[in-house]
Amino acid sequence: MACVDNYGLPLSTASDKAARLYRDGVALMLAAWPGAAETLDTALEADPDFALAHAARARLHAMRAEPGEAHARIVIARQKVASKGSEREQSHVEALALAITGQSQKALEHALTHAERWPQDTVILSLPLGAFGLFAFSGRADHNQARVDLCERHARHFNADDWWFLTYRGWALAENGAAYRGRAMLERAFELRRENANGVHALVHAMFEGGAGDEAEALIAGWLPDYDRSGILHGHIAWHAALAALERGDADAALALYADHVQPSASQGTPINIVSDAASLLWRLKVYGHALPQGLWQQAADYARQAFPRPGHSFIDPHMALIEAATNQRAALAQRITMLEERIGNGSLGAGWVVPAIARAVQAFVEADYAGCVRILEPYAEDVVRIGGSGAQREVIEDTLVVALMRGGEIEKARALLDRRLHRRPSPRDARWRAQLTA
Repeated sequence: MACVDNYGLPLSTASDKAARLYRDGVALMLAAWPGAAETLDTALEADPDFALAHAARARLHAMRAEPGEAHARIVIARQKVASKGSEREQSHVEALALAITGQSQKALEHALTHAERWPQDTVILSLPLGAFGLFAFSGRADHNQARVDLCERHARHFNADDWWFLTYRGWALAENGAAYRGRAMLERAFELRRENANGVHALVHAMFEGGAGDEAEALIAGWLPDYDRSGILHGHIAWHAALAALERGDADAALALYADHVQPSASQGTPINIVSDAASLLWRLKVYGHALPQGLWQQAADYARQAFPRPGHSFIDPHMALIEAATNQRAALAQRITMLEERIGNGSLGAGWVVPAIARAVQAFVEADYAGCVRILEPYAEDVVRIGGSGAQREVIEDTLVVALMRGGEIEKARALLDRRLHRRPSPRDARWRAQLTA
């Protein structure tokens, strides 16, 4: 029998062992579960010419923010698939190569075209999906809807109990305002495969969007101990628990989770998660008026400077701005803003003017210029979605606006914004703030 992947798509390998290990390795990769790299390496021992196994290894390196290794491996995949690969496999490798070499728009277009012909090629269909996928980082304001549309378009090609598709369809729906429908799919995905960090992560997002922070905390507390710390999402899922603790006003619990799982010295996640999680959680604590232990901001700043030495990433730059503002690095922040504006001028920053606007606004906030913060940020409030990431991640910017409105004495505007937020997502923190404004 011909060797096939998890969806019956033919593979250009004559080794049943290599094909079996490839199927297992890809499933682990799509679940963000430890062991994918070792499994794929063993597949390549069984067949060193197996192009898609090389491509999957390249994808794993990219996910782990190892660009040198990813580039080297995708070169091998391209060489192997050119001499021994089907049309689908050649297209598969090309989509990954475009993404790995930073050609994001071309990668998105190629992935969408590829999915029209081979929708069950989940490694490629996954590229536009998720909070850090090609749609999210496209600079588009409608990326949440775009993910829903993509999943709905291809839903007929997946059975009702496909754990991977349920994960990404449910997450797309939850992020796009259908939290309860999305949560039902994600709970089913969790039942089907408990060892699925992407699924648990997405389910926590659905709970957050549905105002069920207590349930998210309970889920994480019961599940996280079984997810090895080397798992790519371990620290980030703990960040979600810290966020839920902050929502109910327990800063001590949030700080304990930060110390044990989230801070740069504790997390084994990717730099994009480590920096954004540290910056946004510490900033929330600051904005909410909680005291921070000495050294936390500086540790985050030291790590962030090494991880992202140059501006130009629409999601990371706002988080770098939070760190620079909080640590009084005025010159660095001013230089970042200048460089971001230059990138906008040459068309290389897809999210546009909202990115430097956030940087200017947080600087005004730390200087207690709350009116200035509001004046800068308010016109861009609807554009914050363009930086990518998830609703839970971006909410830190809106929180800053809410607190600036309250501290600046613009009570009616603060009430109106809180009312809209509470209508969209029940939040005990927002309810407390709303009550304070009414008292």
